[in-house]
Amino acid sequence: MEAIPISPESYNLGFIGAGKMAESIARGVVKSGVLPPQRISTAVHSNPNRRIAFESFGVGVRSNNSAVVEASDVVIFSVKPQVVKDVVLQLKPMLSEKKLLVSVAAGVKLKDLQEWAGHSRFIRVMPNTPSAIGEGATVMSLGGAATEEDGELISKLFGSVGKVWRADEKSFDGITGLSGSGPAYIFLAIEALADGGVAAGVPRELALGLASQTVLGAASMVTKSGKHPGQLKDDVASPGGTTIAGVHELENGGLRGILMNAVVAAAKRSRELS
Repeated sequence: MEAIPISPESYNLGFIGAGKMAESIARGVVKSGVLPPQRISTAVHSNPNRRIAFESFGVGVRSNNSAVVEASDVVIFSVKPQVVKDVVLQLKPMLSEKKLLVSVAAGVKLKDLQEWAGHSRFIRVMPNTPSAIGEGATVMSLGGAATEEDGELISKLFGSVGKVWRADEKSFDGITGLSGSGPAYIFLAIEALADGGVAAGVPRELALGLASQTVLGAASMVTKSGKHPGQLKDDVASPGGTTIAGVHELENGGLRGILMNAVVAAAKRSRELS
């Protein structure tokens, strides 16, 4: 059966799960003008603060998940990985192939999602935590019956909270280790840079501000200049200067290998969990 096209101008979006990630995506979608809040809904079962959060920017909060699915053309499952199976199975009678289904549950494979839902018009999406401030790195993979138009629609949705790439699902464990877990590595690096500044005599607040802005600026140079990061590093490391002395210490400490090992270890753990 061929999937019925979903009109980008009139579709309704529903979130199963009303946590921080769902809120971040919904806020980004509304703020960017991709959808008005009146066409977005979710359900809150217990925490009144979650209801307040969604209603504060105009999103409708319904009485239960079934009501959300019934009102929606696109349904995003934004629940914990350990409960996504039960949630999808509970809603299965309502999940016709007329609806485009999306999962952001980490480690849950498309083949399982499609089996539980009873059809393969499913897209697996992996955002990361900077999506909360509109700077996410999101990767998506299309299920068997998801169309190119479906992919473009979801890419536009998640593009409202950052950048979006498409990849084969077999890469998702490695992506988890890189962009999924990566923010934590960078937070650790910022903290360490700030501590280094303090050790060198810089006041704590100034050191943290300089470290944060330095990482932000360096990342922006990589994305905007088109230069390889190795070239950018060479550009700032003059012969016999301060930067190359610092880089020498990082190389002695095995920074490259440590970061590579962190990504590989997180990817391995992702495979184990899934």
